[in-house]
Amino acid sequence: MNDLTRSIPKPDIAPPVANPTVPTHQLPPGSCDSHAHIFGPADSYPYAAQRSYTPHDSSLKSYAGLLHHLGFERAVLVQPSVYGTDNSLMVDALTSAHNDSLGIEWRGIAVLDDTVSDTELERFNNLGVRGVRLNLLYKGADLGFADVARLAERIAPLGWHMQFLINIASFENFAERLSRLPVASVVDHIGHFPATNGLELPQFLDLKELMKEGKSWVKVSGPNRISTHDTAPFTDAQILAQDLMEHVPNQLVFGTDWPHVQLSGSMPDDGMLVNEFYRWCENDETLAKRILVDNPKRLYSF
Repeated sequence: MNDLTRSIPKPDIAPPVANPTVPTHQLPPGSCDSHAHIFGPADSYPYAAQRSYTPHDSSLKSYAGLLHHLGFERAVLVQPSVYGTDNSLMVDALTSAHNDSLGIEWRGIAVLDDTVSDTELERFNNLGVRGVRLNLLYKGADLGFADVARLAERIAPLGWHMQFLINIASFENFAERLSRLPVASVVDHIGHFPATNGLELPQFLDLKELMKEGKSWVKVSGPNRISTHDTAPFTDAQILAQDLMEHVPNQLVFGTDWPHVQLSGSMPDDGMLVNEFYRWCENDETLAKRILVDNPKRLYSF
């Protein structure tokens, strides 16, 4: 074993399901998976020293295969926390997609700080980046919101948005803060709070009011992350998702969350997650198309 082999960190989380279910519904043309990550190979794209997990290699080609299997034609690559602000893998993936798209139309969400140059922002924009992600869940709510506002000012001319990994139940005045930003905002995983808190959680009510302004969006993704159920059906998360579908259907997008990193429970089957989404829609094809096609087309400028 050589030094390079020894230096490659071993994964400490589970890999995604290798052979997911084929969804029972044929997705409408132009459907978008609005939340997924790619990783590795670790010897080419090293992880940040300070990270909370080490994933398995999950390549763009493997992800594209999953998208074809499920029926998606568009996808959004979200920069994961293990790479910090080094967006090299995502940038290389989007660059290669210009030559070989693998049959998918791609967009990206980067992780940046306010030191990024205008030249880099323009380069990212030309590659298909449409927003900046902020991890306020694992880094803590003490991240300076003044820094967020400054970065928002930088990306506003590009028409980008700010995407938040955040537990809305534990972040003070989040709705008011997001409303003041000069750009649209996107909240991951139905707000990432325990679904047992229910519809009357004040922060959930604030989130809906924020969405009604038309500048904020929610990803109906990751129900397994907020549910008390280890496998589908995630009936407690369903109550939240269906309430959003009833009141703010124009501000929702769907994501698989592949390859499902840092889970405490079972690894979800991506085909079953698509089936779960349709169950939430009560098989309403018009609603499903709005969330899978029309809304992401607006949000990500497909």
